[in-house]
Amino acid sequence: MKKYNREEVAPMLLNLNDWQFNSEGIEKKFQFRNFIEALGFMVKVGVVSEKMNHHPELFNVYNKVNIRLTTHDASGVTDKDIKLASEIDVLL
Repeated sequence: MKKYNREEVAPMLLNLNDWQFNSEGIEKKFQFRNFIEALGFMVKVGVVSEKMNHHPELFNVYNKVNIRLTTHDASGVTDKDIKLASEIDVLL
């Protein structure tokens, strides 16, 4: 499994919506109108993630959801993270 560094992942992030490389992972912040919308989004992310067998780090405070993707087996960003980020973007 190929692990990408910052320079290698940069062109891939151009195809995604506002994902940023940070500390061997990619991250994105989401904001919703209220907690229930944020929670509903997290559930959708969970379903997609489970189907892909690739699980994100999810952080939630009220109407905000922060997602961090990294492939722990590779200690960094892989194709799994790019694919999951793409799937998450279409959930909105």
